[in-house]
Amino acid sequence: MSEETSTLKPPPNATPTAEGNIEQPLICVPEQFLFPYTTTALRLTSKAYIETARFAIDNAQTLVWANYLPKGKAFTPFIGIEIAVLSFSADEHGANVLVESRRRVLIHHTSIKKPYTYAIATPLEDEKKGDLKKPLAYLLELFQQVVVLNENIPPVVAEYVAQQDDASLVTDTLSALLTLPPKIRLSLLEQTDLSRRIDILAESMLQELNTLELHTDLNNQVQSDMARSQREMYLREQMRIIQGELGEADPFQQDLTQLQSQLLQAKMPSDIQAKAFQELSRLSLLTPLSPEAGIIRTYIQWLIDVPWSNATKDNLNLPHAEKVLKKAHHGLDKVKERILEHIAVRKLAGSKMKSPILCFVGPPGVGKTSLGKSIAEALGREFVRVSLGGVRDEAEIRGHRRTYIGAMPGRIIQTMKLAGTVNPVFMLDEIDKLGDDYRGDPAAALLEVLDPEQNQAFSDHYLDVPFDLSQVLFITTANDLDPLPEALEDRLEVIEFRAYTEEEKTEIARQFLIPKALEAHGLHRRGIQFQQDALQSLIRHYTLEAGVRNLERELAQVCRKLARLVATKKPYPKRITAKLVEKYLGPPYLLESRVNREDSIGTVTGLVWSPSGGDTQVIEVSLLAGKGNLTLTGQLGEVLQESAQTALSYMRSRAYDLDVPTDDFENFDVHIHLPEGGVPKDGPSAGIALAIGIISVFTEQKVRSNFAITGEVTLRGNILPVGGIKEKVLAARRQKIASVILPADNEKDLIDIPKVARKDINIIFVRHMHEVIELMLLPAPEQRHRDIIAAEEDDDDDEIGEVKIKS
Repeated sequence: MSEETSTLKPPPNATPTAEGNIEQPLICVPEQFLFPYTTTALRLTSKAYIETARFAIDNAQTLVWANYLPKGKAFTPFIGIEIAVLSFSADEHGANVLVESRRRVLIHHTSIKKPYTYAIATPLEDEKKGDLKKPLAYLLELFQQVVVLNENIPPVVAEYVAQQDDASLVTDTLSALLTLPPKIRLSLLEQTDLSRRIDILAESMLQELNTLELHTDLNNQVQSDMARSQREMYLREQMRIIQGELGEADPFQQDLTQLQSQLLQAKMPSDIQAKAFQELSRLSLLTPLSPEAGIIRTYIQWLIDVPWSNATKDNLNLPHAEKVLKKAHHGLDKVKERILEHIAVRKLAGSKMKSPILCFVGPPGVGKTSLGKSIAEALGREFVRVSLGGVRDEAEIRGHRRTYIGAMPGRIIQTMKLAGTVNPVFMLDEIDKLGDDYRGDPAAALLEVLDPEQNQAFSDHYLDVPFDLSQVLFITTANDLDPLPEALEDRLEVIEFRAYTEEEKTEIARQFLIPKALEAHGLHRRGIQFQQDALQSLIRHYTLEAGVRNLERELAQVCRKLARLVATKKPYPKRITAKLVEKYLGPPYLLESRVNREDSIGTVTGLVWSPSGGDTQVIEVSLLAGKGNLTLTGQLGEVLQESAQTALSYMRSRAYDLDVPTDDFENFDVHIHLPEGGVPKDGPSAGIALAIGIISVFTEQKVRSNFAITGEVTLRGNILPVGGIKEKVLAARRQKIASVILPADNEKDLIDIPKVARKDINIIFVRHMHEVIELMLLPAPEQRHRDIIAAEEDDDDDEIGEVKIKS
């Protein structure tokens, strides 16, 4: 390693030319700021700048320093500093240069005279505007306050600055001495107005004072806290020794003894108890103030609080269970039967039977959650519920590991602690609303919870020991099964909740909703009764839902009107009729569905299913002069559009049998419209209705208006089964339609339809489209209307032709 050192007498400042400029070699050090009246050490790594510094010291010349060099063709003048090199020390990696800053210069442009870069600059003088004594005194006072709080400023330097009265020297020295942001340093370097430079420094020092005072306060607070902690530790140790001398127990030791007693009473499995005592031994070796002591203490308490063996005895009295379920809920026969079967098997098989994992699927408001409470009451078990809607973190199910600050068990273990027994009825509500993101998939974490083969050793990340969930009766609820992963759905025994029929809603209102609403509004002793027509009006004209939540709200609104009359001692009706309902609630929110009441061409009444129940749908088909296009309107989904295309293709394949000229398919457009275009419609069940409508407009046979129809049609005319039969038949009955045509394969669904409804309506099952054509279409006219018009047009054309020939 080679090293070179030079030290010479400082050279004088460069002498300006007649134009007032100097031309000196230039060096640029971007990461460092220089100010006049200061001596600074620079580290040069550029070979060109090292040679420039050596040239300056060898030739006793000053240099020009710059913090940056403008880029681009347009050169903007900027501020630099004329410096003198005091010493030069070079090694193989660079050079250390000690420089003395002299004065500011305005660099106009640069020129290259190999091997050096020269700066052409004008020396600048500081501008003094007004009396600077008071501002300078205030600045020095602020500096003294900074010196008191900032230990990095040497006292000798502070004393030197305090003795100066030259504003230029003081401001430049402070600019170099204080720790300021680069933006502030640059503004101070470029500022030649002394009063403005003093203002900038004063503002910067005020900000630094605030920071230093805050830092000092924090240090004082930390030292105070540490001193207090040490004092407390010292006093506690003294207290422990004194308590030992007096024969009194240590509070920490008392807590350990209490935990030991609780662990023995918890009746946990032997392996888990051994781990708990191991953690208790670790806790006994720690000081009470140790952070780890609190973590271990909380963990042991969780092990104690979780129910390991405490179980409630099942009430296996079947008549009692049936009575409880019937009292709390109307209808839902399949669900009640499943619960009674479970109780019966439990009574015979005992603990050999594994608890089922039930999944109640149905639209909102049909009583899924409330039925879970009734099941718990029938079995005599505790009922707990966890809502999973919006849960996206796997740790919500499995908990966090104890290595995390603030870790705690997942919702499963937390809820089991709340239940206090190992065999509660545990409802996981809104399981279809689970989400997933970067924090994991909660649905995947539920696979272990809801698997009877695995949940006897469920592992929570926080407890880190197996916990038996096999005795828990899990009930999940969902509005739709589509969002559930296939693996999770496979573990569930799905029980479907259908939309309530009008009769069921009426009965629910009489048995449950009306008494509840009257009592809630203080009207239960007023003799108020809702008539049948009032309930029908509420259900048909003011609510459109599968459940009864909105019906309950509308009943409450009527009760509020009555309560106001009673409270103001005005006459009030005791028999609520449909007219009073309209008076209290205003015009009906919902209009009755329109059905076709007149035999007509191309108009068919179809049946549809929706989450709020069944309904009728009028389908209109028109034939227009055109080029054989098919137009579909009414906000139809892809499946429904495909059903329309299939129906048209079936019609074209039967054109010969139906006596329809094939030219019609090229000369006429088919327009299919489903009214109420604001409501999305989809599904294959309108296939038969679409086919009948298309056949009707081509053959000009009228469609019987006293029929409603549903079913999927194939290209060969076969009729396939569809869903929602119960809701669709009841919708036809509600609209007083005499006959309903259903696919033959749906005959099995008749069991779901109430007997009363089956008596009121004629249900016909069909397997092929030719059966539907015979049932729904009236005989064809002797001659189609459009054929008559076409013949008349041909006659007119012939007459015109004859006239032309004679002329």
